[in-house]
Amino acid sequence: MTGQKGRAFDVARVREDFPLLARTVHGKPLVYFDSANTAQKPRAVIEAVDRYYREFNANVARAVHQLGEEATAAYESARDKLARFLGAPSREEIVLTSGTTQAINLVAYSWALPRLRAGDEILVTTMEHHANIVPWQLVCERTGARLKVAPISERGELIVDRFVDALTPSVKLAAVAHVSNVLGTINPVAELARAARKRGIPLLVDGSQAAPHVAVDLRTLGCDFYAMTGHKLFGPTGTGALWARREILREMPPFFGGGEMIREVRFDGTTFADPPHRFEAGTPNIAGFVGLGAAIDYLDGLGHAAIGAHEQALLDHLTEALRAMPGVRLFGEAAHKVPVVSFLVDGAHAHDLATLLDHEGIAVRSGHHCAHPLMQFFGVPATLRASLAFYNTHEEIERFAAALARVRTLLA
Repeated sequence: MTGQKGRAFDVARVREDFPLLARTVHGKPLVYFDSANTAQKPRAVIEAVDRYYREFNANVARAVHQLGEEATAAYESARDKLARFLGAPSREEIVLTSGTTQAINLVAYSWALPRLRAGDEILVTTMEHHANIVPWQLVCERTGARLKVAPISERGELIVDRFVDALTPSVKLAAVAHVSNVLGTINPVAELARAARKRGIPLLVDGSQAAPHVAVDLRTLGCDFYAMTGHKLFGPTGTGALWARREILREMPPFFGGGEMIREVRFDGTTFADPPHRFEAGTPNIAGFVGLGAAIDYLDGLGHAAIGAHEQALLDHLTEALRAMPGVRLFGEAAHKVPVVSFLVDGAHAHDLATLLDHEGIAVRSGHHCAHPLMQFFGVPATLRASLAFYNTHEEIERFAAALARVRTLLA
């Protein structure tokens, strides 16, 4: 496995870049298998945030003094880096948000709410995160529209033909996860976007779980909206972005009102700024976006090809280890996945296993993972989820498997 410059992917060296991975939990070395929840941060990100507060802490776009100019340049550079990282045609199509949730809500209230009427539909899938369900439900309640759901298979794959068949004239927007946060399934977004475009239906893609693992090229994907979250991309919390086609953004009214999203304010009316600043009212998370820019630089240095090869090997190892254990039920065995594996063990509650694993120094997620409808589809209240990143190792998988074998005996 080699990086962009031909160097072998050295996971031991990479781990040295992540200070938190060196800590112990309950007296044992930490094994962090919860990156789908939030990823750990490399030292470069931590230092970038620290440097902002130490050296040029000032507000953006409001001051002509040196600190303000430096802060504005660093903040806006994050927009440039995101545009490049996502393959966006223009930096002016990148709206900086607090994360995917705000990005989807922006589309729901600024684009969908003014357009939907009684009898209209929004199409989603069974595997969606609540952030790609609840905003649409709220808008439907206010407009008389309704939510339509495309099914998935028992393997955790979207049934593409059923999704396409559901793109009827009453559907005014389709929304789909690029990658499932529970199953790790990679959905064929480009294929879905082509089908939606043929029917004149905009497609929104929740890219929260995709951006850390797969190369995103918006020109190739062909969707109309793409939302992503910074803290899953090894950056600070409270950061993210919405990409939308320029012509769509120009048609959207502001979602929040306040400073920095205006040209001129009078008591008899306000003239708003052009996108993307029209949607960025108030003082933003400047330090967070400085850190997110550093995270993108760090990922660029590793290279998507090297990351992908290492993570695929980890996924194969983890899946094989769990399949070898009696009484383990895996959820989601799609042909194309990222290293996210959900499972249950016969006779043991997910929360009990997660608690016992924590005492072994192993951090996994238990619960519904903000995907109640998906849990209902599989007929379970919760699962355990082990979600890996490029900083994880095969030795950690062996530790995890051994610990799981030990703790399950305590619940037998």
